[in-house]
Parts: sequence; structure tokens; C-alpha cells
Amino acid sequence: MGATGTTPETGGPAHHLPPAPRKRRAPGDGTAGATRTDAMRETHVTTLILGAGAAGMMCAAHAGAGVLVIDHARSPGEKIRISGGGRCNFTNLHTAPGNFLSENPHFCKSALARYTPWDFLDLVGRHAIPWHEKTLGQLFCDRSAKDIIALLRAEMSGADLWLETTPEDVAHDGTGFRVRLDRAGQKVIVTARNLVLATGGKSIPKMGATGLAYQIAAQFGHRITETRPALVPLTFDEAQKSVFAALAGTAVDSRIACNGTAFDEAMLFTHRGLSGPAVLQISSYWREGDALSVRLCPGVDLFDHLRARRAEAGAKSVATILAEVLPKKLAQHLTGDWGVAGNMADQSDAALRALADRLEGWHLTPTSSEGYRTAEVTLGGVATDAISSRSMQSHLVPGLFIIGEALDVTGWLGGYNFQWAWSSGVAAGRAIVTG
Repeated sequence: MGATGTTPETGGPAHHLPPAPRKRRAPGDGTAGATRTDAMRETHVTTLILGAGAAGMMCAAHAGAGVLVIDHARSPGEKIRISGGGRCNFTNLHTAPGNFLSENPHFCKSALARYTPWDFLDLVGRHAIPWHEKTLGQLFCDRSAKDIIALLRAEMSGADLWLETTPEDVAHDGTGFRVRLDRAGQKVIVTARNLVLATGGKSIPKMGATGLAYQIAAQFGHRITETRPALVPLTFDEAQKSVFAALAGTAVDSRIACNGTAFDEAMLFTHRGLSGPAVLQISSYWREGDALSVRLCPGVDLFDHLRARRAEAGAKSVATILAEVLPKKLAQHLTGDWGVAGNMADQSDAALRALADRLEGWHLTPTSSEGYRTAEVTLGGVATDAISSRSMQSHLVPGLFIIGEALDVTGWLGGYNFQWAWSSGVAAGRAIVTG
């Protein structure tokens, strides 16, 4: 990662970011002539939070006085704004540790227990934000995700917020942090007792995601677990892709299983492969080479249904009968692709059993995913073995806190990742206040 040397102030270890790509050098930077470090604007804060997303702003709301939050974007909470189709699925009433993936599945328990969905819902109520519950405990704003951003801005009103600002160098001199920032082209030095990494993961790079938190954490000795796109559509080889393209836009209820985990939700065919809630959920458990087991119409005993319909409507085609429980386009594709022809009266029990078995155990093998470009979150991150589960503070560097998606804690689809942002942000903020 970055070079490690000594600070001129103390002679102790310093940790530096690699040079920021494509950043303009200020006059005097570099090796020729005197640097302009002494001439840079310098400011001191108690806590510097990198990232004005869900976790960072929630932390700022609880971290007390002397807080500065920075973000590279022009507006805070950009991922909040686009989440949930613009309505922000801000939490899930069924949140529990079992809804999260991590190398240490116990790590999230403390923070989730001390700041629950009901606590955030109480905050939403105090800000008079109308909301509604969808399926599976998912809570959404009635009006707009911007209501949640406004809530967070109001709650962190005592903190300073610098936008269009990026960190170029981070050092720790043994007593505090010294961070060089580029603020809209101007170089600024910020010193802080506490540094909070809340810049998220690698997901949606077009919004500026870079994995910066991983770089900084690694410089301070933290281990980074394997990172992968998660909650992401899955793609297939060209032959299968051409078949799915004909079904693009078709959604069907399904149970999708992989590596011992299954989800009952909708599956959506796309021009590139499969998407929809069930696919996004299982993508966190899928690895290259793994097959998905897809059960169509999970709430229906298809063999019994087909036998009953044969007795009632034997003159109808198999595709027509399947279209009663499946989308018509999908029913026609499957019967054609599997060579199931004729009317229902022509089908023996054995033939109906074989068809039901295929519908209840359709095996599909993706080749890849759509990657970080469309992934909602990043699986993996800063390993939790050197982080306090109560305060989110580093065991290696006093005053360093890591929260939200930057950590190796990844929630299911449905508001769980926002709840982790709230819970981990509150944990860190409260710990900062209490010292």
C-alpha cells in the first residue's frame, strides 16, 4: 500500500496514501524546490469522517462536537438517493445477525442489538417522514429517499460538511491523525484525534466508489478479506444469454438455492442473464462454477396440479396449462426447449412427473456477474478481527474507526445494509463521545 516512514514531528511511524490518480499538483509539490506544506491552510477537528454516506452521516450525528465530514461528491448521501428506486428501503423489521455475511458472523450482534430498526423508525417518526412496509419487513419512504438524506443532514447539523473533497495523504504521528485534503483544488491539512473510515466499498464506481477505506485500513495494518460484487445480477454464456434475451422482462416467482442457502422471491430474465430479488440475494452465496437450483412456482405442488388439470382440461396443450401458473412466454419457451409436445391428455403420469421435477429443479450455471458496475454492495472488506464489535474502533490504531460497508459485514437485500450503516455509525459515534 503506502510507504511507511517517520513523521518529522515525532520520528514515529507514519502511514501515507498512494498518490491520488489524476490529481492536480499544487505549486511547490514534488521534489523540486521547497514544499508549500507550511503555507497550506491547516485546521484541527476532534473527529474527521471520510464519507458522507449513510454510515458516515449517522456517525456524525452521534459523535459530539468538533466533527468534520468530507466527501468527493457534490451532494451527500448519493447512494441513499438512488436506493430503493428512489424511495430508500431504509431498514428491515426482521433484522437479525443471520441476515448478514461475514468471516465472523457474531461481529454484528452487539451494534445491531444496541441500535435496532425500531430505533431508526422512531427517528423517522420524529422527522415526520411517511413510510410504508412492503413484503418481508422492508420499509420504504412514501415520498422520496431525499427525506432520509434531509433527516441525516438535520441530525448532523452540528458537524461541518465539506463536499468535492478527497484525501490525498493520511498519517498518524502516535497521538493523532494528519490528513492532506484536496478541497475543490485547494490543499488543506486537517489534524484530528479520531479518523472514521465510512467510504463504503467498491460498488457502483461511476458514483466514485474506489475501495479507499481498504487502502487506508491496510496501511495501518488491518487485513482485508476477499472482496466481491454482491446483490448483483448474474450473467451467462452467449448461448444461454441469447435464450434469456427472448425472455427479457419476464418475472416469475421462484426459489433459488446455492451452496446450502435458498431465497423465495421473484426472478427476472434480462438480456444478459438473470436478475430480480431472488437472484440478487443468492449472488452473495454464488461462486464461479456453481450451479443454481431454481424451483419455479415454489408454493405449488406442480405434479398434483398437472394431474388435476389433465383430468379437467385434457384437450389443452401442456404450454397452455403451464401458462396458468407461469408467465405465458416462459411456459412456451420451456415446453419447446424441453421437447414437451401434445395435449395434456397425451401425457402419462411419468411424463408429468418428469416435467414437474424439471420445473422444481431447473439447474442453471452462470458464468459471471455484472460486477461492481451494478452491484448494490461489496461482499467482504476490512476484517473484523482487529475491530471492536462494540465501538467499531481499531485495536491497532487508537482513534481509528471503521464503519458501514467498509467492514466485512454484508447484509441481504431488503434494508439490512442500511440498518448496518445506522447501527455501526451510532456505535462509533457514541464511542467517540465517551472517549
